[in-house]
Amino acid sequence: MTDQQQPVHTDRRRAESFGGSAGAYDRHRPRYPEPLIAELISGRPRVLDVGAGTGIAAAQLAAAGAQVLAVEPDARMAQVAAAKGIEVEVATFENWQPQGRTFDLVLFAQSFHWVEPTTALQKVLTVLAPAGRLALVWNRIEPTVPTQNDLDTVYSDFMDTARRPSIDTEDTVSPIVEKSGYRVRHMHFLERRHFTTQAYLDMVFTYSNHLTLDPAQRDELRSRLEEKIGDGGVDTKNDALAVICTPVT
Repeated sequence: MTDQQQPVHTDRRRAESFGGSAGAYDRHRPRYPEPLIAELISGRPRVLDVGAGTGIAAAQLAAAGAQVLAVEPDARMAQVAAAKGIEVEVATFENWQPQGRTFDLVLFAQSFHWVEPTTALQKVLTVLAPAGRLALVWNRIEPTVPTQNDLDTVYSDFMDTARRPSIDTEDTVSPIVEKSGYRVRHMHFLERRHFTTQAYLDMVFTYSNHLTLDPAQRDELRSRLEEKIGDGGVDTKNDALAVICTPVT
């Protein structure tokens, strides 16, 4: 689904919509490709995971040997992450206090679009250790059979389906990051996956533009999508993107 015309980080209703569905979010959001996680790990890095949600990326990084501190503004999401053994501090990144701590990697996994970018990028510079890196990561899952255009014949009755530039693309995010004093390189990690109809719907109904629908609308949308997709499920492509950023010195 696409973002509204306003910068998505200013839409606080969407930004704060996840906590009420924290359990479903953790169960149904896909994990990140293992080669992507491996790219982020070098030695035993100290990682700051910003907007960590339920700790999906944090848990993968910790399992690979990283020392992870998660920062998450929603206490309900943070509680799920903490139950995995992840150290979590409940705060927005803007209000979070580093207290002199520095990190080898600062990670925004599926979360950079929820912060004011220039402010966040400047704060990251203050907490990166020497030779530290910033990583902006997104799973970008698109249905291929049926296509998004096929599904939009249903979605168009419930939400705006126009395609607009989004920050989770190289062309959009790179100039923003470079203007804040970073060098940027992009890495892609392609995965293909088949979802059952119910599994696909479980996933997309953890997206903020679904969560913020009126409950009756949400139920009707799910019913109509289920009818549209039928029993064949959904083939998807995940062109996962990692934007690796190093400060210009």
